Amino acid sequence: MKVINLTDKNSVLNQYFQELRDENIQKDRAKFRNNLRRIGQLMAYEVSRTLSYSPKEIHTPLGNIDVNTCDNDIILGTIFRAGLPFHQGFLDTFDRADNAFVSAYRYYKDKECKDVGIQIEYIASPNLTGKTLIIADPMLATGGSMELSYEAFCTKGVPATVHLCCVIASKKGVDYIKKAFRHYKNVTLWCGAIDPELNEHSYIVPGLGDAGDLAYGEKL
Repeated sequence: MKVINLTDKNSVLNQYFQELRDENIQKDRAKFRNNLRRIGQLMAYEVSRTLSYSPKEIHTPLGNIDVNTCDNDIILGTIFRAGLPFHQGFLDTFDRADNAFVSAYRYYKDKECKDVGIQIEYIASPNLTGKTLIIADPMLATGGSMELSYEAFCTKGVPATVHLCCVIASKKGVDYIKKAFRHYKNVTLWCGAIDPELNEHSYIVPGLGDAGDLAYGEKL
């Protein structure tokens, strides 16, 4: 599988990350959600450059012209709840795509909140057989929720190609995904940024905090 880190090169993406990470700016939930959405739009554009295209004849009021358009049958998948604004950015770009959703949440198995588990409870998806599956999840911490969500989606059919997309990943999470998908040549991991470590509670450092809480408010 391939790993692509978009902040290896400077772009306007740097501004979105600066606002997303800043603890003062991120207090504005609407702005936080909008920055997730904008990063989704830019990442979707980068993904679109790797897809398959062929010419189709278009009829204008004054003549005909061949336009290269995408041949991939795209399914946009996301993980509730933090994934929703990031997912919307992809949907803004791939506006003809079908959509798939799964719920995955972390829980702690111990009183010290260090042993993290992932629970899957809900899935809604079209048939994925032969499709291009894009899974959009903002934070790739341990990599466990991305792997389990992919496996859940694959109960609805095996996609031809897969793009795993995150805003911020930890190096540990990237290494985990590379190992988990080491035999898959049709999988690409897209990262907006890769941070160096996880803390003892499996949150990305420096990261940005809890994306779901920052986007939608704290949960019980």
